[in-house]
Amino acid sequence: MLLLRRADQGDQNSNAWVFPGGLVEAGDRAWPVPPSGPPDLLPGGEGAGDDLAHRIAALRESFEEAGLLWALDAGGAPLGFDAGDSLWLDRRSALHRGELRLDQLCRAQGWRLQPEQLHPVAHWLTPPGMPKRFDTRFYLAALPPGQQARLDGVELVEQRWVTPAAALAAETGLALPNPARCLLEELAPVVDVAAALAWAQRLGPITRTEPRLARNHRGQLGPVNPRHPAWAEIGLIDPAGRGIAHAQIRPGEPVPLGPGLLRITARNGSVMTGPGTNSYLLCSGDPADPASGWALIDPGPDDAVHAQALLAAAPGPIRWILVSHTHIDHSPATQALHAATGAQRLGRLPDHPEWQDDTFQPDRILADGDRLTLGPALTLQVLHTPGHASNHLCFHWLEQALLFTGDHVMQGSTVVINPPDGHMAAYLASLRRLQALAEPRPAGLDAEPAHGPLQWLAPGHGFLIPGPRARAARADPPPPQPRGPCPQRPGRPRPLQRRGPAAQGLRRRSPCSPPGGAALAAGAFAAFAGAGAGGTG
Repeated sequence: MLLLRRADQGDQNSNAWVFPGGLVEAGDRAWPVPPSGPPDLLPGGEGAGDDLAHRIAALRESFEEAGLLWALDAGGAPLGFDAGDSLWLDRRSALHRGELRLDQLCRAQGWRLQPEQLHPVAHWLTPPGMPKRFDTRFYLAALPPGQQARLDGVELVEQRWVTPAAALAAETGLALPNPARCLLEELAPVVDVAAALAWAQRLGPITRTEPRLARNHRGQLGPVNPRHPAWAEIGLIDPAGRGIAHAQIRPGEPVPLGPGLLRITARNGSVMTGPGTNSYLLCSGDPADPASGWALIDPGPDDAVHAQALLAAAPGPIRWILVSHTHIDHSPATQALHAATGAQRLGRLPDHPEWQDDTFQPDRILADGDRLTLGPALTLQVLHTPGHASNHLCFHWLEQALLFTGDHVMQGSTVVINPPDGHMAAYLASLRRLQALAEPRPAGLDAEPAHGPLQWLAPGHGFLIPGPRARAARADPPPPQPRGPCPQRPGRPRPLQRRGPAAQGLRRRSPCSPPGGAALAAGAFAAFAGAGAGGTG
């Protein structure tokens, strides 16, 4: 891949290694469509003229910045100028200074540009909240035969031909912007130029990638990519990019997930519980009314600090305590919280006592199909979902089209199925039942048409998970190589225990070892073209 280092201009991308490219200009949009029709257009509903303009911009910028031009001469042969040729340099300089337009140069020389040589591979929109926003397309192409790259020496001051895996290696020390890094991660498994172009041609519809701004564990604000487990939740909490969302679970801190919904995570993070066990507070009426009662789902482990955090976070009295199941990270705090609040305890007892909380004594045994009308804004449908545990329950908040899944569906991890209380066949049957909630159903036990299909899952470990309709798929690189780095995984089961299927499709393998092959280092090229979007541009 050809990477270029930007000059130090005092901005956030100074000295960053980037692909050739730049902004779409008016002349790029006025470029005539070839007589044979536009090239293979960027799939996904983009207009022919819009895609062609981005390709022309990528060709023009690549010529200005790197001396590379995908074009045929007057005789129909590929251009073979050396980037150091004086005439070639003069034309590049004139274009850069705005003294010459690319269409004028092509007409004068009889050249025909080849936008069809650029294969669309990505489409990025910078997140809301950034001072500058760009709507950017990325293209992949093989180096034009008979040409050599040479920098302009003004905006870009250094170039390297490097494999994607080497560019990503820590020892290489390249500062890469987020979109460039992600594209290199996708290309890391390929071994040569032909494989890279074949991958690009197989991608199919290109969906726009829209990172979101959130704070990391140090409080620093930065982009979070769609593969990150927190991405969907960030969009729900902070769609305008104000910087109020976090990309890591922070135990003990209340997180408002919407009107009348708070999450507080216990500080019991481990290989089995990931960042910790989630407790949820749900308002039964008006969240602004201090007299409104609150329901608590899964009070968590026997931890006095966590119990006090729940009592402090509740904006009103806790009147109900609901338990998804009685594993020791979900229910033992019930005893202390019941003593402090007098809240009604609701749940089920397990069929087998092993690895269970024997202190849980429900005031009401819940059954499959029970409907708990706890207030005008809080109706919970009870679903008995055995498998992970014989007494496992999920709670469907009908007004919010949200399902509290306990440990039946976890984020980024398979579920432990530990006999005798755990049962794989029961787990799979319960999973199929939950999947049915994602689609509209006739009035009946599990859903009502007035509330529509399920929109969100609130797991016992991890961030909110969007419903199946909110997910988008994208083509993977050539098998058997992995596509990219693993997102965070809250935990993984202990050895020798049976695991259920990964219900969310979030588990990925880690990247392969760096690919070999000099062809990629000598002949692959990526370019980008973008337009300002809602910022200074």
